Amino acid sequence: MAKLRTRKHKVVFARSRSGDLGITVILAILGVFMALPMYYCIIQAFKPLDELWMFPPRFYVVAPTGKNFKDLFTLMSGNMVPFSRYIFNTVFTSFAGTLGHLLFASLAAYALAKIKFPGGKLMFKTVQTSLMFHQTVTALCSFILMSALGMVDTYWAIIVPAWGSTLGLYLMKQFMESNVNDSVLESARLDGAGEFKTFWVIAMPMVKPGWLTLIVYSFQGLWNQGSSIYIHSEQLKSLNYAIGQITAGGIRRAGASAAATVVMMLVPILVFVVSQSNIIETMGSSGMKD
Repeated sequence: MAKLRTRKHKVVFARSRSGDLGITVILAILGVFMALPMYYCIIQAFKPLDELWMFPPRFYVVAPTGKNFKDLFTLMSGNMVPFSRYIFNTVFTSFAGTLGHLLFASLAAYALAKIKFPGGKLMFKTVQTSLMFHQTVTALCSFILMSALGMVDTYWAIIVPAWGSTLGLYLMKQFMESNVNDSVLESARLDGAGEFKTFWVIAMPMVKPGWLTLIVYSFQGLWNQGSSIYIHSEQLKSLNYAIGQITAGGIRRAGASAAATVVMMLVPILVFVVSQSNIIETMGSSGMKD
């Protein structure tokens, strides 16, 4: 009888060591290939203008410089609105929109997944249907609604639509159905826990990979949001919009544009790196059944 291979006291697939090595090499090559665009964006930010326009493009820097970042912040400081104001607008709307989206999506998902009530299935069908429509299609209706509520040209015009995004609700509902055991919730209720306490203390820790994934998706969307049809005042514009306007000055601002690309992608990458292990767990377990 063949002896099972183990690693860290766990049985692993019965592959040969050469097979494991081959798979590792293939994955390493694919990983390097997928990381190339990010690497290229970073080195572009440190190239002087003469290297930026070389053809064919180089994947290395001959004379690295920080002048592109200096030019970017010089251009930003020359605006009528302080650079710090654009940063505050983006940070505030990203955090407020993400936290609200997480809370409301999780509460609604818990109700749809674990509480039986009339019309629950119809509501979830409506949520599924809403995923078919891109926000561009619903932009006119959304603007009319925001205008009627007096939210145009305010932070609420960015935050409230993020709270009502149905993608997070769909993700959390599916994850709660597959990872939260009904018997555990029933035990908590028998012990005297209220419904909200059961949700917060029992259900939410069990779906931690799910809501961390939701945080990454929601934060990335809000952070990278550029021009908005709801915001007219320059004082409320996002950092992405401001950088886009400044770096749209043609060839002479190509270096500042490359530096701006790196600045804008740093924060979403940091958020992803912090929670990547839980995101991978989400992708691996979302299709499994008890």
